[in-house]
Amino acid sequence: MSKPADTNDMTSPPPVVPAAVRRLRLTDFRCYQTLDLEVDARPVALFGENGSGKTNLLEALSFLAPGRGLRSAGADGVARKQDGVAAPAWAVFAEVETYDGRFKLGVGARAGGRRETRIDGDPVQQVELSRLVPMIWLTPAQDRLFAGPRADRLKFFDRLVYAADPAHAEAATAYEKTRVRRQRLLDDGRTDPVWIDALETEMAGHGVAVAAARLEALIRLQAEIDARPEGAFPQADLALDGAVEADLASGISAPEAEDRFARALRDGRGRDGAVGRTLTRGPHRTELVTRHRDKDQPAGDCSTGEQKALILTLALAQARVLAVRSSLAPLLLFDEACAHLDAARREGLAREILATGSQAWLTGVERVLFEPFGNQAQFLRVHDAGLLADGEDGCRAGSPETP
Repeated sequence: MSKPADTNDMTSPPPVVPAAVRRLRLTDFRCYQTLDLEVDARPVALFGENGSGKTNLLEALSFLAPGRGLRSAGADGVARKQDGVAAPAWAVFAEVETYDGRFKLGVGARAGGRRETRIDGDPVQQVELSRLVPMIWLTPAQDRLFAGPRADRLKFFDRLVYAADPAHAEAATAYEKTRVRRQRLLDDGRTDPVWIDALETEMAGHGVAVAAARLEALIRLQAEIDARPEGAFPQADLALDGAVEADLASGISAPEAEDRFARALRDGRGRDGAVGRTLTRGPHRTELVTRHRDKDQPAGDCSTGEQKALILTLALAQARVLAVRSSLAPLLLFDEACAHLDAARREGLAREILATGSQAWLTGVERVLFEPFGNQAQFLRVHDAGLLADGEDGCRAGSPETP
């Protein structure tokens, strides 16, 4: 009988397989005219001067997930430009390993065209990417997430949910499309009862599905946070402040929650039409409430460093949840991961990432920021000319063009 793993050894990876990028090729993406990079399944630390192209690499990887990427640029905003003229097409190609083997993923678009997605050469819907490669990303724009707009916190949390439940993205998109259609009818004064009743029934169905997925994700996330003692990163207390989530949490059935939401929409038609936006409380108005447990303080009142630590608490906890549920550790993209973190927390970040078993891609200005990884990561220097040079561990990469 094999000896069980020592759960006190935070650097011992769990018995999971990482969703690991083994090869990345870019064509006319941002500052990269061409790139051909091969790596192993360990974390990848990208270091170099500001503006050298580090974040562009993470953004390219983020297009291997549904949506508009970590900069929300979309397919029409990432083609390489030369003398102000955008390239006629761009492409991101990756070979990714999971427990089901190695897959070839391709994403790209022609000028003015829609984004195209392929797996092993076959056209697929974007959602298929998240079923194959769960992904979590963090950017510097989120460093004061808890002090910013409510919508940003909800978007951040929804991305955590997407990683565990790809169907959540489809339900959220369908909900938003139906909400916009209903609001347009109200704005135009077209309130045919049969038509608007049908839209509100559809909206309620999608809305309850969205709320249920969020609630389930929050319960799992909170349990994972509670199960681990506070270490380098603080523990957090989470809640969802939303009418539909509250109905489901109270124990009523999904059909009853749909009926309640549909009635609220019907009762709010006059007000929503008068103000030109959907004030009726639904999943689009839900708030993610986060408190720093040790300080018993709202996360938004914490320092920038503490807010960054809390965000990492949530992201790393979700990575552990995914690894346990699916035996596949998600791909982590942490841009400027060590910003606002002291030396102790940088060491803690390395321990926690290694403990998830994930392949993490991290960026920073200096290599020393990632020294706590030791030989358990691979280091690549990104030059200010846009060239990827050999890191000190001998990783090799291709040559992008100057930004």
